[in-house]
Amino acid sequence: MKLAILSRAPRSYSTQRLRTAALDRGHDVKVLNTLRFGIDLSGDQPDLQFRGKQLSDYDAILPRVGNSITYFGTAVVRQFEQMDVYTPNTAYGISNSRDKLRASQILSKHEIAMPATTFVRDRADVIPAIERVGGAPVVIKLLEGTQGIGVILAPDIKVAEAIIETLQSTRQNVLIQRFVSESKGRDIRALVVGDRVVAAMRRVAKGDEFRSNVHRGGSVEPVELEPAFEEAAVRSAQIMGLRVAGVDMLEGNDGPLVMEVNSSPGLEGIETATNLDVAGSIIDYIDNQVAFPQIDVRQRLSVSTGYGVAELLVHGDADIVGLTLGDSGLRERDISVLTLHRGAAVVPNPRASVVLESDDRLLCFGKLEEMRSMIPARRKRSRKVKKLPKVPIHEQE
Repeated sequence: MKLAILSRAPRSYSTQRLRTAALDRGHDVKVLNTLRFGIDLSGDQPDLQFRGKQLSDYDAILPRVGNSITYFGTAVVRQFEQMDVYTPNTAYGISNSRDKLRASQILSKHEIAMPATTFVRDRADVIPAIERVGGAPVVIKLLEGTQGIGVILAPDIKVAEAIIETLQSTRQNVLIQRFVSESKGRDIRALVVGDRVVAAMRRVAKGDEFRSNVHRGGSVEPVELEPAFEEAAVRSAQIMGLRVAGVDMLEGNDGPLVMEVNSSPGLEGIETATNLDVAGSIIDYIDNQVAFPQIDVRQRLSVSTGYGVAELLVHGDADIVGLTLGDSGLRERDISVLTLHRGAAVVPNPRASVVLESDDRLLCFGKLEEMRSMIPARRKRSRKVKKLPKVPIHEQE
């Protein structure tokens, strides 16, 4: 295949390892500076310029988009997607993973266990927010920090309040997160490729430092993941729209707690710790998937007038509870069920014999009017217009 690695650091360990792994497998690979692209929307088809000239055809790209160029970098990746060039990490996934709050909101929706987290702006809400996550000590995080930068441990409420007030005065958005004391300055980095974890390591903080990042002097050791940790890592990456990702997890008393999903994970630490060819696994995965370019499913399925994608919640009093999918009448109403979500379980392309239960969530494609008719009517406010009072409200005592 012809592969482009989008990177501004051609001599970095990760970029060099990926390039070498691709060359060793006989692929045609080039490292292209992300900032030298030009998005061309002047012709009949979406196109790209590179260094002022039309870009040649590529089978796949591997984005290594740095935090400082997220907006432009994701725009370039999105253009490749519109050109049907395969990418393991979508522009949508990269953007979501860069914003810690947005990532937490998405993962929370899918019942991924995380440290208790809050986000507030008003000074009066800070102390109640700290109390909601379990009180001090708390971890304060900048929304777009990386490599442990912008992560602060506040030992008590007064210190936390002062730190948050200072950061907000500089127009920084911060998250307030429960300090997971049982992790003891350790976390796990799982490298997800496709639908499996290809390598995992435990990072241990140096001395009294609670951040275990290698860039902060932490040490690393290989680790065999328990099934719960592997499942959490793979699901988190897939939910975010990433097929190559580093998933950071804390070892909580009740199991894995996902901290972050990284769309451009460094390879040096994990390859050194595990002695595994992680770069080769990434290249092999892309080679196997190159015929399946990423597409925006909702965009593609919504081009027919009157049809679209919607998620339907099966309420306890719904007529279809206890019926099989085949007997539910959905197909007769021109509604196809793409995926069934039941708690934390996901059933893709469910069979007609699946019995529907209360609180099932159905991802459907079909007639929008038919799907709207299945949503319980909301209680409407009275539309009756009241008469004005004799004495205007602003003049009343």
